[in-house]
Amino acid sequence: MGDRGKSERGEGSGSSVLDPGSKKLRPPGSRSVGWALVQAARLHRSRTGDRLAKIGLFAGQEQVVQALAVAGTMTMGDLAALLRVRPPTASKTVTRLAALGIVERRAEAGDGRIVRVRLTEIGLAKAQAIEHIQEEVEAELLDDLDKGDRRRLRKLLRRAAKGMAEAAGASGQATDLDAEIDGEEEVDGLAP
Repeated sequence: MGDRGKSERGEGSGSSVLDPGSKKLRPPGSRSVGWALVQAARLHRSRTGDRLAKIGLFAGQEQVVQALAVAGTMTMGDLAALLRVRPPTASKTVTRLAALGIVERRAEAGDGRIVRVRLTEIGLAKAQAIEHIQEEVEAELLDDLDKGDRRRLRKLLRRAAKGMAEAAGASGQATDLDAEIDGEEEVDGLAP
């Protein structure tokens, strides 16, 4: 392999891309919004996941618990639409939460195809713990942002998520959150 092998690997060629000590070293895509979003989301998810593990949950399960804490009882279809996931994804998460005693499913009387989901007493307690966890992680995430920046960031991320959901065909029906986003954008002069 000789010098040619070294050159192909960036060794001995003065390549700053592969040299960890180089000041020119930047992650791929570091100037893209998507890259920054993924990095922030990964760190947020990790911090949240560590705390959720302490209460016996995995990252992602908290979203179902929170949705049910607010709505009370939901159909699987409504839950999937609210979370902007496909119905099988929502169903798998609900199955796992049911095995933990956090939610219960009931077929609707008269139409067994419709399944309604609600939190158990254990689930209600988990919802309160999740709220506390999210407040802690949110404070860490936004610590260096002022109130105006926090509000703009929230709205822009909601709008971006809505657009991506529509592009992926996972947007389902319009939700109250979508109306809230559109209303905030009109007030602040952000065109929907």
